[in-house]
Amino acid sequence: MIDPRALLTFHRVCEAGTISGAARALNLSQPSVSSAIAALEARLGVRLFERSRSGIVLTTEGEALRLRAEALFHLLRDAEAEVDSARTGIMGPLRVGGTPGALVSLLPRVLTALDEAGLALSLNVIERADAALNAMLLAGDIELAFVTTEIDEPAEGLIETTFSRDPFALIVGPAQDHLPERMALRDAIDLHWVLPEAQGAFRRQVDALFLASGLPSPRNVVRCDSLLTTKAIVRMGSRVTILPREVASAELSVGVLRAIVLDDAGMPRSIGVRRHGGRTLSALARRLLAELAIDP
Repeated sequence: MIDPRALLTFHRVCEAGTISGAARALNLSQPSVSSAIAALEARLGVRLFERSRSGIVLTTEGEALRLRAEALFHLLRDAEAEVDSARTGIMGPLRVGGTPGALVSLLPRVLTALDEAGLALSLNVIERADAALNAMLLAGDIELAFVTTEIDEPAEGLIETTFSRDPFALIVGPAQDHLPERMALRDAIDLHWVLPEAQGAFRRQVDALFLASGLPSPRNVVRCDSLLTTKAIVRMGSRVTILPREVASAELSVGVLRAIVLDDAGMPRSIGVRRHGGRTLSALARRLLAELAIDP
C-alpha cells in the first residue's frame, strides 16, 4: 500500500511545480522531499516526473497519480473541517459547483428547504464552466456540480442525474413591448441578441435551438456568460436573449423582463446534479440530494 504521507508530499510537488517549492511549503529539507518521492517511485516501479529547468514535467503515470493525490488532500482537508463543524453543531462544510443557470434554478430552493428545516450548515458555492466542474469532481475539490444535463455523456467516473426540465423562452425588456406574446424563433433572428459565450452544455443547447429551426446563429450578438450582466443588458436596452423561464423568474415576477413563448423551441433545458460515482458523499451532500429527490 502507498504511504499516504508520500502521496501528500507528491501532491505538494505537483502543486508547487518544483522539489524546492514543495520543500518550502512543507517546511522540510529538499533532500527529504526528494527521498520521499524516490521511495514512492520505487514502491510503484515507475517514474512520476522528469525534471526540467522550469520545474517538473509529469509522466503519464505521474499525471494519473496526481489526481489520486489531489483527491486524498481534499479528503483529509474536508474530514478535519467536518469534524470541527460537527463539534459546533454545524453540518458540513460542503463544496459544490455549478454553471450559473443551473445554480440559479436549483440551489435556492434547496437552501430554502434546509433553512426551513432549521438546519445549520456550512456551504461553499462556486461557478465554473462544465469542463472545469468535471475536473474538480474527479479531483475531489467539490462533491456536487449543478449543471445542464442530457447533452453530453458524463466523463468517466461521473454520474449525472436530471432533476427538472424548464422551457426556453425569448426574454425581452420594456423596449420590446411591441413584440407579441408568442412568436417563432425565425421571426426573431434579426433582433439584437445576448447569448452565452462558453463552449459548455448550455451554449450547445441554445445553439441547437437555432439549428433545429434551420437558422444560423445570430450575427448581431453580444456573447456573455454572466447571467446578471445578460439580464441587465436586456432589461435596459433593446437586446433580447434566450433563457429558461426559471433563470429569469425573479425579473419576470416583477415585470422588468418579459418571457415570449417560442413556438418552435420544443426542446426544454434539462438541469440536474453531477457527482463522482466512486466516492461516498458527505452527510450534507446526501441531505441536499434528498431535498432534490435524487437518490444519493
